[in-house]
Amino acid sequence: MGEPTLSTSLSAARRLAVLRQHLAGPAREGDPQETVLSVLRDIAFVQIDPIDVVAPSHVLALWNRVPGFRRVDLERLLWEEKRLFEHWAHFSSVVLMEDYPLYHALMRRYPESGGRSWRSQNERARKFLAQHEELRRRVLRDLESGPLVLRDFGDYVPRPRSEDGWSSGSEVRTMLQYLQLQGEVMIAGHPGHHNAWALPSDFLPRWADRVVLSDEEAEHRLAQKAIRALGVASAGEINYHYVTGRYLHLKEVLRRLESESLIRRVSVTGMDGKGPRYVHQEDVASLAALEDGEWTPQISLLPPFDNLLGSRERANRLFGFDHLHSLYLPKAQRKFGYYVLSILWGDRFIGRLDPRLDRAEGKLVVQSVHLEPGAPGDREVARMIGEKVAALARFLGADEVEYTGPVPAPWRSALR
Repeated sequence: MGEPTLSTSLSAARRLAVLRQHLAGPAREGDPQETVLSVLRDIAFVQIDPIDVVAPSHVLALWNRVPGFRRVDLERLLWEEKRLFEHWAHFSSVVLMEDYPLYHALMRRYPESGGRSWRSQNERARKFLAQHEELRRRVLRDLESGPLVLRDFGDYVPRPRSEDGWSSGSEVRTMLQYLQLQGEVMIAGHPGHHNAWALPSDFLPRWADRVVLSDEEAEHRLAQKAIRALGVASAGEINYHYVTGRYLHLKEVLRRLESESLIRRVSVTGMDGKGPRYVHQEDVASLAALEDGEWTPQISLLPPFDNLLGSRERANRLFGFDHLHSLYLPKAQRKFGYYVLSILWGDRFIGRLDPRLDRAEGKLVVQSVHLEPGAPGDREVARMIGEKVAALARFLGADEVEYTGPVPAPWRSALR
């Protein structure tokens, strides 16, 4: 079936992953808002996380990829131009409005739209929706007057958060989460850091594509977007990365894509894992060029939920980098700090730093810097890291960078 299996090196696979994530190669020139859209067409989403020790993870993900990016650009694209919206892609994410038909195909069959990894959550959703049909009608009726925050709903009664994370805060909040996945409500803004909820009829722009895709056609497109965003990927990596756990027929879709010569099987020397790997036909030439040494590296400071680090297992397998979410660990178990940024140099993770934005003092405080095994210790790399940290401080509106904790000896003179 299809073309012969390609062979490539682990280095070329790493570089294609970084290149497809817009973390290497020549910087894109032009209007930052248009660049945000162009980047998201390639990487499909950025995962939302509101923790603001430095800046939210999705903001930092775009800052690393979009020259001249400003937070106001993202806000305008989301809430004024509505060329982006918030939905569930790889967890809660910012996605393209032009891709609305893909998400609508998933919405239309929720809670049946998840695979095996969603089974228990789907069952909770079915049970909750069946037991609260009247609440559903009242919530939707409340929204007929316009967008509302949680406390403005007539049925809102706060209660303790549950352990499953899907029934937290109140029955109204739980209902809104399920209705969002069904496409019956959308997030229309964040007044005072709260979600403003709205009916799609009040939020979707007139130009939004409302074409109805079959499940098969939606998965045909979704799988291609996932493969292109990852560079080289197995079925398991595709399923986890985008749209997480919601393919019903991924194996059949991959076979179809192969038969149509839209994807190629690829063997990566030195990379283990289950099942075949795939590369999109449009990236075969790029993979060959990277194998031949065509490469423009750069320094990036990746936030905890960056797309390149979405899977700890994949990061280990592809980069030899163990990405821990220190945010969720007790303080005594944090090896590198709380809000850790991973330092990417070209196709290698070479270090981690633990920053904190001191808004009162106007400082970006770097509480520690850690070297990865085998990381380059030359002054030039350290200088580029220092410049990137200084650029981050400027983006955040900080007047200075202060290093208050340990810095590896090879980089110390350039980072002090």
